[in-house]
Amino acid sequence: MDTKEIQIKDYNYPLPDERIAKFPLPERDSSKLLVYKSGEVTDDVFRSLPHYLPKGALMVFNNTKVIRARLHFRKKTLSSSPFRGREEYGNNSQLSTLNSQLVNGALIEVFLLEPASPVEYQENFIATSECSWYCLVGNSKKWKEGLLFGEFQIGGTSYTISAERVASHGTSFEIRFRWEGNFAFSEVLESLGELPIPPYLNRKTEESDLRTYQTVYSKIKGSVAAPTAGLHFTERVLADLDAHGIEREELTLHVGAGTFKPVKSEEIGDHEMHTEHIAVRLQTIEKLIQHKGKAIAVGTTSVRTLESLYYMGIKAQQLMDAGKDTGDAEELHVDQWMPYSQLSTLNSQLSTVSALESLWDYLSRHHLDVLHSSTQIIIAPGYLFHIVQMMVTNFHQPQSTLLLLVSAFVHGDWRKIYDYALANGFRFLSYGDSSLLIP
Repeated sequence: MDTKEIQIKDYNYPLPDERIAKFPLPERDSSKLLVYKSGEVTDDVFRSLPHYLPKGALMVFNNTKVIRARLHFRKKTLSSSPFRGREEYGNNSQLSTLNSQLVNGALIEVFLLEPASPVEYQENFIATSECSWYCLVGNSKKWKEGLLFGEFQIGGTSYTISAERVASHGTSFEIRFRWEGNFAFSEVLESLGELPIPPYLNRKTEESDLRTYQTVYSKIKGSVAAPTAGLHFTERVLADLDAHGIEREELTLHVGAGTFKPVKSEEIGDHEMHTEHIAVRLQTIEKLIQHKGKAIAVGTTSVRTLESLYYMGIKAQQLMDAGKDTGDAEELHVDQWMPYSQLSTLNSQLSTVSALESLWDYLSRHHLDVLHSSTQIIIAPGYLFHIVQMMVTNFHQPQSTLLLLVSAFVHGDWRKIYDYALANGFRFLSYGDSSLLIP
């Protein structure tokens, strides 16, 4: 069957609410580990993971860090006349005065998706006084125009921040934020924002989530959801990996809200994948080449990044052959259906190592130490894996693109895995148990 014709109803299974883990276990590495190897299923405890991995293998982790992306503002108006927007005040230092003169209105939730200006995550986080993001807006019907106001505290002093809707952007909006004080936007988020735990947990964020909903190796801020396969790792397990001769590398894929986007179309060919931004160091590509293009991926985010590198290598080779490469790595963006197109079939003769070498050459020619690009790749049955040989992953929602990815990896044997997990007390989804898949 053509991959685009896959029926999402064929990837359904019963998931009782009580099987969804609402909180993690007290010890991360005491979670259960399902081991699928060559069609056989067994189980163990997660801290035993290193014993199942071949000595000298390369394991790749996503070091993204979840930001406090959920913000709450009040819509406010002058008691005597409508308040239109920022043209009615002079500068950011007047925000508090203006805020105190306005009457509270509707509560509006603003959910950060990705930076608009500055467009680079790190530049945006260090911006002072103002920046813009593409955002989802809750209760948006009550915010047609004007400013929203919020308050944050730093050093025991309260400051005011405003939000202005600049333009529509697909199903989201570009929102401009302005705030008092010479603070970086990352500092504002630490005070104002709320960590966004998954909606299917059906509970509010608690103080404990600030620690447990981050991996122990998280470094690079930008995700609005955790790469949850990594939540099981502890310093003890990482040290055990080292002791077993497992090499470790990190990359960055900022997980967007689209990871929770349900597949609403009957055929997956009608489902639009979200774009995700990646950062991969030149030395990581070198390490992959040294390992003959083979790796163990921690989580589906690492899988999507690693597999995208192959197709970026193809694009890099094509651009270099045509003399059209510009050094703007966004020209290497992987479209959703590129792996399944005729163009990719014709280029499938390019080996994994050759594709990675082409990507390395591209970065070296343009003096780039880090590949900053994006991918919209969808991995579903019919996909040919090029880099990922083993995968550590949690148990995913029914009828999701992540379940399609797992099915592709185990050659359609996903039901055996999920039936075993359901029958043997495994906990599901973000805070649930884990699996090691070795097809």
